[in-house]
Amino acid sequence: MENTGKNDGYDEIVLLDENGEEASFVHVLTFVYEGQKYVALEPAEQQDDEEAEVVLLKVDTKDGQDYYNTIDNEILLNEVFDEFLDIVEEMEGEDEEE
Repeated sequence: MENTGKNDGYDEIVLLDENGEEASFVHVLTFVYEGQKYVALEPAEQQDDEEAEVVLLKVDTKDGQDYYNTIDNEILLNEVFDEFLDIVEEMEGEDEEE
């Protein structure tokens, strides 16, 4: 993972798609849901006028390396997305209290 100094100090992550093409994302949040670690990323090139997009991936660790994998089960993906929204809402609530 490389921090390029762009995107307001967020870590930029480059992933390969199914065609071997590079795609850049910005790390939003890493969280645990039901004992499994997940990461939320948003496209680095997302336009300000576009609706916010987030990519949720399962984090598997092997030999000390983190590997990001798609969530193939649609029900689980929806549950993880709901958990992500709850965490973001909670974080925004804490910011408003300060």
